[in-house]
Amino acid sequence: MTRRIAFLRAVNLGGRTILMADLRRTFERLGCTRVETFIASGNVIFDSSARAEPALAARIERALESEYGFAVPTLLRTPAEVRSLADHAPFASAAVAKARALYVGLLAAPASASAARAVDALATRDESFALHGRELYWLSRPGQGESKIDLKKLERALGQPMTMRSVTTLRKLADKYPA
Repeated sequence: MTRRIAFLRAVNLGGRTILMADLRRTFERLGCTRVETFIASGNVIFDSSARAEPALAARIERALESEYGFAVPTLLRTPAEVRSLADHAPFASAAVAKARALYVGLLAAPASASAARAVDALATRDESFALHGRELYWLSRPGQGESKIDLKKLERALGQPMTMRSVTTLRKLADKYPA
């Protein structure tokens, strides 16, 4: 059994509500064990015997769409991967201290070179981006809510869906579910 964390995109936003107890039952019906949720934004921690991550993510996505009536892109990471991405520091500590927010966008696959250039073109003096593996780090001096850059614009640049979490949430997950 492999411990994984599923990061679900756009759960409990914009009328796309799923109760965490229902979400846990959905994962259990898929054969997952030791299922837990972490805050109500679509973070599910579970064990699974499935070996192929893309196939498991697709299976979860099909089940969620079938049960709840809307597509839920699902990005999977192991606890070790969450620890690594939470600890990664792509920006100078002085820049982070001056920013209102540091987010991590989780991707299914590393960004292509052309996608990286498209993301770089979105950077401003108030918004910085750094790609690292299957993650996009977003340092926002005004904060995501006041930014002129939104998730849809970033997804278009990347050419793939992603889900965002604050680095604080990821650090809490890494601490609670160590590798």
